[in-house]
Amino acid sequence: MIPILDLKPQYESLQAQMDEAILAAVRSGQYINGPNVKTFETELAGYLGSKHAIGLNSGTDALHLALRALDIGAGDEVITVPFTFVATTEAIGIVGAKPVFVDIDPVTYNMDPAEVEAKITPRTKAIMPVHLYGQPADMDALMAIAKKHGLYVIEDCAQAIGATINGKRVGTIGTIGCFSFFPSKNLGAYGDGGACTTDDPELAARITALRGHGGRVKYHHEELGVNSRLDEVQAAVLRVKLPHLDSWNAARREVAKRYNELLKDIPGVMLPEELSGTVPVYHQYTIRLKDRDGVQESLKSRGIQTMVYYPVPLHLQKVHDYLDCESGDFPISERAAREVLSLPIFPELTWEQQQEVAEALRRSVGDGIPV
Repeated sequence: MIPILDLKPQYESLQAQMDEAILAAVRSGQYINGPNVKTFETELAGYLGSKHAIGLNSGTDALHLALRALDIGAGDEVITVPFTFVATTEAIGIVGAKPVFVDIDPVTYNMDPAEVEAKITPRTKAIMPVHLYGQPADMDALMAIAKKHGLYVIEDCAQAIGATINGKRVGTIGTIGCFSFFPSKNLGAYGDGGACTTDDPELAARITALRGHGGRVKYHHEELGVNSRLDEVQAAVLRVKLPHLDSWNAARREVAKRYNELLKDIPGVMLPEELSGTVPVYHQYTIRLKDRDGVQESLKSRGIQTMVYYPVPLHLQKVHDYLDCESGDFPISERAAREVLSLPIFPELTWEQQQEVAEALRRSVGDGIPV
């Protein structure tokens, strides 16, 4: 079986350094907001080119606390996309705001800027684009719309750490950037973790206070906050990994390049494309084909693991019944949900493994499965 993701080779390549860092963190006796967390925040901000980075418990909390820091709540609207993981709209709902959906671009699967302005109302407070699959959204167009209408931009960078747009890293373009360090991410911890980035010192201070029960001074609480601190041991893990992120992302791009060559002549298979001026980091390598489910079953029988991100768009999920959306409201997202298929991708994936994937896909399509 060729897995969709294999994290063991990464650990094995860093085993001695990783074990030492984890053991040192455990032996230190400093487990909450210790030196690894503080240093990682500085290192992450430096890597991204942001003035501030605040470590948090998860990427979901990063989105949640970004909204809280911007005073977005009941009665407010946030424009986002229905083709993403539920954490995006979950955070909007948690603060009492309403997600307002726009459809996606059919090639990049990211927010279509042409759809945004028609959804802006007096209640709109922010735009929340998602850099899906590691492909940057069209931030130039979105920032222009936000500036025109006086809106915040919260970047959901959970799948795209290290990706760039015209040389600038995602998460440093909008008002606040939100990151996840879930183990499967390009920069993954050995448990949950997340972060917010911003150039605004007051927003950074507010998020820091919110993550620690709403207080800027210990035992003095200004507002209702949460307990959302990045774990000291996970920060130690991330500090070991961060210096390798660019090389891992480059390896993912090389894997994507090889897939493009191997799969380019398979009929009916749509390959990913890159937006001009962007450098994606291929958190996923996602193709499209009409009989996705049949091909996926055929690949499974040939020992190839694949994943579908995401089979049911958010506007059709039960959790969002109150929005009164219907099938057909966002046809590009709905079609993508029926057709996308993510193939195995990780930095250590070999040429031979990719050849096996490509041959299995060719046979799955060629065995009479309509595409």
